[in-house]
Amino acid sequence: MSTTVQTPAAVKPNLYKTLFATCVGNALEWFDIAVYGFFASYIAHAFFPTEDPSVSLLLTFGSFGVSFLIRPLGAIVLGAYADRVGRKKALLLSIMLMMVGGLIITVMPTYSSIGVIAPIMILLARLIQGFSAGGEFGSSTAFLVEHFPERRAFIASWQFATQGASTLMASAFGLGLTAWLTEAQIQEWGWRIPFAFGLLIGPVGLYIRRHVHEPASFVSQEKHAAPLKTLMGQQKNLLLLAMGLMVISTGVNYMLNYVPTYATKNLHLPGSTAFTATLVAGIILTVVTPLMGLWAEKVGRLPLMWGSLILLAVTIYPAFLLVVNHTNPTTLILLVGWMALLKSVYFSTVPSMMADLFPMTTRASGMAISYNVAVTVFGGFAPLICTLLISLTGSSLAPSYYLMLLALFSAIALFHSQRRVR
Repeated sequence: MSTTVQTPAAVKPNLYKTLFATCVGNALEWFDIAVYGFFASYIAHAFFPTEDPSVSLLLTFGSFGVSFLIRPLGAIVLGAYADRVGRKKALLLSIMLMMVGGLIITVMPTYSSIGVIAPIMILLARLIQGFSAGGEFGSSTAFLVEHFPERRAFIASWQFATQGASTLMASAFGLGLTAWLTEAQIQEWGWRIPFAFGLLIGPVGLYIRRHVHEPASFVSQEKHAAPLKTLMGQQKNLLLLAMGLMVISTGVNYMLNYVPTYATKNLHLPGSTAFTATLVAGIILTVVTPLMGLWAEKVGRLPLMWGSLILLAVTIYPAFLLVVNHTNPTTLILLVGWMALLKSVYFSTVPSMMADLFPMTTRASGMAISYNVAVTVFGGFAPLICTLLISLTGSSLAPSYYLMLLALFSAIALFHSQRRVR
């Protein structure tokens, strides 16, 4: 009588434990990104002081954007590592690196204390986090859809729902700090509190990720010795399509991070109003995104993607025009809420669409590279691009032009992708 021994990889994992293990790292990544964007003016004063506040802010957003330049390198290294060695090992490495970067930002003395070393170390911390984030999305999304291929639209939507939750937490910190602390207290030490909180997420995620198993389908799959060679040699068109699908999504996402600075510097609204608007966005992203993932399982992904893209392209200029001509807390919250709602509909479907474009042997690498190139070029520099566009044109409507252009890019990519994936 023979006995079949079931390996850990063959055991069907718990859905919620798997979701938490993968999404906690994503949450940490986006929490730190959102906090850096929300508190940019305070970070500028602490680490990039100049006589001109606009130059100081540009330097801060420049460091925000430069850290994204290393994300494609992280995607190449960690994505290939995930395809060759395993999703789990890549996920463990990425969360450890993210914690190192967060620790540096939390404890680093200001420019007035240690001089030029301070901004250099902040830039180094952002580079470490950028490298780590480069491998997070591809590895974690591949991990999710390979464990639960029958629920891929719903389970992959949680990748971006956690981004909403991170925005929600970051906004709550911003709103709470502006309500409970004086401007001087926030500038002196208060802005460090959310970064310190982010450090608490890391050890929990690290512990959970140590106790999950590789997807059985990946364990049994013959591995490519050189997934990058296959991608660059035979699957360049898939990389371009996946990048195109991402550009509007990441553009809107970083526009939401830019809102506190946009509202206070260009619209001259109080910081509490700006953080209230982003708090609303965080709630919408967190709640609506997984619901749209469920809906996509019933009606398909393409109707949701096309509907949200068309609505965004048609309504984003009038929405910004309303805010500029009638500047008040209500119109700002309506603009941010509308962007968050459309983003939730589109965002919920993108991870599983990207995963389906690539075969398993190159999935983590392909998703990581395409995602991070799109995020770097069209997302990470979005605050800097919008700040420059507003300065050059003298118009506070400039961000809407940028988003309409990105919507066109994603529509072209979706048109070609739908022939391959439904």
